[in-house]
Amino acid sequence: MSEKKLILFLDSGDTIVNEETEIRDDEGIVISASLIPGSDVMVRTLFERGYKLVLVADGDAQSFKNVFTQHGLYDYFSAMIYSENIKASKPSPRMFKAAAGALELNEEDYSRIVMVGNNLSRDIKGANALGITSVFLSWTSRYPHIPADESERPVHTIREPLDLLDLVEQLNDSLLEVS
Repeated sequence: MSEKKLILFLDSGDTIVNEETEIRDDEGIVISASLIPGSDVMVRTLFERGYKLVLVADGDAQSFKNVFTQHGLYDYFSAMIYSENIKASKPSPRMFKAAAGALELNEEDYSRIVMVGNNLSRDIKGANALGITSVFLSWTSRYPHIPADESERPVHTIREPLDLLDLVEQLNDSLLEVS
């Protein structure tokens, strides 16, 4: 297996989990949900290829634990950063800095981090503001696909989770050539 310098920050809703299928309890905690087609294969494959995965998601810790455990994906993540624990939501830099900090990364490492998400105004804008490579997953039609301004313009766009596999390999190879 070739060296993996790239670190992947992944959103949850409509990036891995299909938000339309969420079933919530009386407190609003997600107790179950379906995955986007191919997202489980994407997560497992990236992990098996040696990439470090960090969940960077807005919501309650218990919701993510329920759904990721339900689908056997919980243990593939090196860290899970939730807005509930950070007391901030994306695009706040606190979310991304907490994720980097969980892996003992600093600002010099941001150039080797990729944030994958479905929301231009949260995932993409937040990543772009810190110099983190942004990848927009345009799978859902629930959120805008046209950036409101330059701060929301993704570096890359993919249509479905499995499209990330080749893109990540290309980005990692580019990083290795530079180092």
